[in-house]
Amino acid sequence: MPTDRHGTPFPPVRRLGPQDLKRCVALSVDRGWSPEKRKWALLLEAAEAFGVDAPDGGRGSGALAGAVVLTRYGADLASVGMMLVAARHGRRGLGRALMTHVLAEAGDATVTLFATDLGKPLYERLGFRAIRRNATFTGPFQAGPRGPASDNSKMRTRPAVDDADMAAILEVDKAAFGADRSHLLTRLPAFAEQLLVLETGDGVSGFAAAWRNDTATVIGPVVAPGGTAARLLIADLATPVRGRVRLDVDPDRADRPELPAWAVRHGLDPSGVTTVMAHGDRNPPGDQARLFTPVSVALA
Repeated sequence: MPTDRHGTPFPPVRRLGPQDLKRCVALSVDRGWSPEKRKWALLLEAAEAFGVDAPDGGRGSGALAGAVVLTRYGADLASVGMMLVAARHGRRGLGRALMTHVLAEAGDATVTLFATDLGKPLYERLGFRAIRRNATFTGPFQAGPRGPASDNSKMRTRPAVDDADMAAILEVDKAAFGADRSHLLTRLPAFAEQLLVLETGDGVSGFAAAWRNDTATVIGPVVAPGGTAARLLIADLATPVRGRVRLDVDPDRADRPELPAWAVRHGLDPSGVTTVMAHGDRNPPGDQARLFTPVSVALA
């Protein structure tokens, strides 16, 4: 295990739980991130969070020196997010130690993550490779004409209301994602401000959620049979939002080139690009064309 600036070894990596919520929030603030208390609470309950306690006393007493979150989707897929090291403990190998630990925990699963330019070199050294880009769009959503979907009586959105809707959501999601995300999605009714399903002539064929983060309402996940349906879901979620909306999309998909420009036309400005990376064989088993946004960039 690396040592801190005084040469004191860091404590071993330990599993974090809901009782560590305040420490995780403080770690986010330390690195200049938003506190993201609601997202941390979800991750500490639905995923596997790991952390290292700060060995120094004084203002570091009881604090985390670093943390990372692993979310499993069955035996073959997992994601890593919220990889953070406190500013005063940076550049001492702690980030690498946390990532090495979490990759060992993941075993043979393919692991994906959203990498900033700052974190990308570390992930490349650990064997991750870039598989696509992710573009973030934020701003107050400006509703416009609903377009062809509003005139199609066989395509409409409505709130998810019962267990039958959740069963349909899980079925649609597994076909698209290719693995079981029920441990996350079944928490959406309590976690999200809005949860919509898309109905067509074939029944429920898509869904989307909007949940409030510190600085914006995040639209995600969005799972839909095509671009028109995805835009309908996004617009119906974003239109009633007061304040900023956040949308994370792949800007390079040949089958949906209109989505970034559509976001801009509706008032969402480009605010950053990250790289989605994978460790291990990445042969997505699901219908990836139906995945439009993630739950969160902490859940690749």
